[in-house]
Amino acid sequence: MTTQNHLVAVLGAGTMGSGIATVAVRAGHRTIIHDLDERGVERGLGAVRGFLDKSARLGKMTEEQAGEAAARIEGTTDLKAIAGADVVIEAIYEDLGAKQALFAELDGIVGEHTLFHTNTSTLSVTAIAAGSRRPERVVGTHYCNPAPLMKLVEMADGRHTAGWAHDATLEFLAGLGKTTVVTKDRPGFIVNRFLIPWENSCISALESGLGTRDSIDAAVTGALGHPMGPFRLLDVVGLDIHQQVATRLYEQLRDPRFYPPPMVDRMVAAGDLGRKTGRGFYTYDDSRLFGS
Repeated sequence: MTTQNHLVAVLGAGTMGSGIATVAVRAGHRTIIHDLDERGVERGLGAVRGFLDKSARLGKMTEEQAGEAAARIEGTTDLKAIAGADVVIEAIYEDLGAKQALFAELDGIVGEHTLFHTNTSTLSVTAIAAGSRRPERVVGTHYCNPAPLMKLVEMADGRHTAGWAHDATLEFLAGLGKTTVVTKDRPGFIVNRFLIPWENSCISALESGLGTRDSIDAAVTGALGHPMGPFRLLDVVGLDIHQQVATRLYEQLRDPRFYPPPMVDRMVAAGDLGRKTGRGFYTYDDSRLFGS
């Protein structure tokens, strides 16, 4: 794969999928974002365009650059519409069977040399790749959230990932302007092995009264140098996503540090998922990830 612009298909128009699509169009790639229904597609397209518009308002790019990038994004509910894709980036929910079935379906739609990337951070890349007749082309690429702002991508080969797929993926990610860390196909990779227990400890500290939401966030940003506190970050990620990731890592590792604290279950049950629902640890007038 050369550094020329490609047709990129992003499957899943949620927070992560729309963020990855934003990265792709900003790097010059024509990008198709796919979701199961029109509402999901429109939500994803709106997130991409909203980020580009805000980038122009903040002077991060010109209005002309934002307009050109926005012209490179399109949406579809028809999986066959991505038949010409050079790179397919799967960013659907963390369910092994669903991911395997999706890759199996893609085998009959895209070309044999299309790269398959999975954005998983909790499931086995090898197990996901087993759904495809061409497991050698499947690579794990975990974009740190929020994808348009975070430079890091974790990359993990499956057991049968071919050398050409590994090298092409490194080149593709470099073309996106990402910093790639190569890791092993292990639960949580590097980032979530450290992040999930830490976030859980912050939630437990809040729940036990050790500190307030604001004091813990201020301590983390002021003393540890993090760009945002744990509760701001959790609101960006989504409490439902944190719950799913933490639970799946606990199921695989059986380490109690990964099990989500009771507060997470209560917030998810109440629908207080974070920025996307307008309320989590904080409240928001604009539920868009990059709204004002």
